[in-house]
Amino acid sequence: MVRTPSTMLPLGTAAPDFKLMNVDGREVELADFAGKPALLVMFMCNHCPFVVHVADQLAQLGSEYMARGVAVVGINSNDTAAHPADSPERMVAEAEERGYQFPYLFDETQDVAHDYRAACTPDFFLFDQDRKLVYRGQLDDSRPGNGVPVTGKDLRAALDAVLAGGAPVSEQRASLGCNIKWKAGNEPEYFG
Repeated sequence: MVRTPSTMLPLGTAAPDFKLMNVDGREVELADFAGKPALLVMFMCNHCPFVVHVADQLAQLGSEYMARGVAVVGINSNDTAAHPADSPERMVAEAEERGYQFPYLFDETQDVAHDYRAACTPDFFLFDQDRKLVYRGQLDDSRPGNGVPVTGKDLRAALDAVLAGGAPVSEQRASLGCNIKWKAGNEPEYFG
């Protein structure tokens, strides 16, 4: 398992557009979330040990903050030919088993991952009401095998700050996970 950190996209970056297929068969795009006080974009997948470690917290956090008006989406950008456990069919089963209430989208071309400069799973990007990046970093300090409880404290604090009309702390720790499984020849220049 390769430990890959987030690229830490510059704060203030505008949310890149997307239009991707959800596990329920409908297309979901950035414009669908207009008027929401915040947008959380999570790059994730089914098989990564780092995502598996936090998946129940992602389901819980997603449900809690969606109830508070936050738009939440999960995006799987992995090469499914090389990693069939992340196939769209398996994504449907994963979403049902985990109880994901948020859209779980498939980025087959990996263009959206490139646009967000995503590097790892999980990789979190929180945008404010104006769709400017205000947080990119870790869920919390828990990692597979380190014995730290999964609480989502860092991401929750950022979400709470945005919902209260403020800004998250400026000192943010990079997310850490498995590298996105790029298709051959599709590795971005920022990755590596």
